[in-house]
Amino acid sequence: MKKDIKVLGTGCPKCKQLDKAVREVVAENSIDAEVTKVEDIVEIMNYGIMSTPALVIDNKVVIKGYVPSKDEILKKISEV
Repeated sequence: MKKDIKVLGTGCPKCKQLDKAVREVVAENSIDAEVTKVEDIVEIMNYGIMSTPALVIDNKVVIKGYVPSKDEILKKISEV
């Protein structure tokens, strides 16, 4: 089943770093996923996020407020 992955962030360096890391993890592990970058502050706030960046997998917020390691990103994608 295809994963729906969203990177929430307004475009700050950490948000871009998380977006890049998520896309690399998906590509390196041949994960069937659609990765979307969400920069709209209203949409971000709809997830209850006050500190970016954040990672949402299948509508579940799994990481917020920091840039995780690639291993942690892979683990979170596998868990959801």
